[in-house]
Amino acid sequence: MPFGRWRSSPPPPDADSFTADALDHLDALYGTALRLTRRPEDAQDLVQDTYLKAFRARARFTAGTNLRAWLYTILHNTWRNRRRDQSRSRVEADSEVVEIAAERGDTGGLPAPTPEDLLLREAMSDDLRVALDGLPEAFREVVWLRDVDDLSYQDIATVLSVPMGTVMSRLARGRRQLHAGVLAARRATPS
Repeated sequence: MPFGRWRSSPPPPDADSFTADALDHLDALYGTALRLTRRPEDAQDLVQDTYLKAFRARARFTAGTNLRAWLYTILHNTWRNRRRDQSRSRVEADSEVVEIAAERGDTGGLPAPTPEDLLLREAMSDDLRVALDGLPEAFREVVWLRDVDDLSYQDIATVLSVPMGTVMSRLARGRRQLHAGVLAARRATPS
C-alpha cells in the first residue's frame, strides 16, 4: 500500500459467527447483571438491552479483539446510564400502603427465586454472600468481575473505564473487606 493512501477498515464480523460468539457469553453477562441489579427481571432487561446494543453496533466491533470485554463494557455502561436516569426521576410512595404491606409480609408481587438465584445461594455460603453484598459498589464490581467472571485486570479496566492501577487497588481493598466481612459474620453466627 503506497504511503499516504487511506487504509480501509476491517470488514465487520460475519453476522452468524458474531451472534453465536456473543451468545456464548449470555450466562456470564446475566450473572453479572443479576449482581448489579439484584432483581432477576431487571437483570434480564439489562442483558437484553446489552445484546440489542451489541447487535446494532456489531460493525464497530473489531474481529479478533476481546468480544467478552466489549460486551461487559456495553453492559456496565447501560447499567450506569439506567442508574443515572433513575436517580433523576422522582419516586412517590404512599407511606400508609407501605406500612400495611410490611405488616402483612407482602412481597409486592415479586416472583419466586429463579434457578439461577437458587444455584447462586447454594454455591455461595451465607457469610460470603452477605459480605459481598455489604461491599461498596466499586469494590463489589471489581471483585465480581475478577473472581467470578474471571476477567483480566485490563479487561476490567476497559469495562469500568478506569486505569488498571485503580482496578488492582479496588480488588485488593475489596478482597480485604470481603475477608473481614466473612470473618465477622462467622464470629457473629452461633456455633
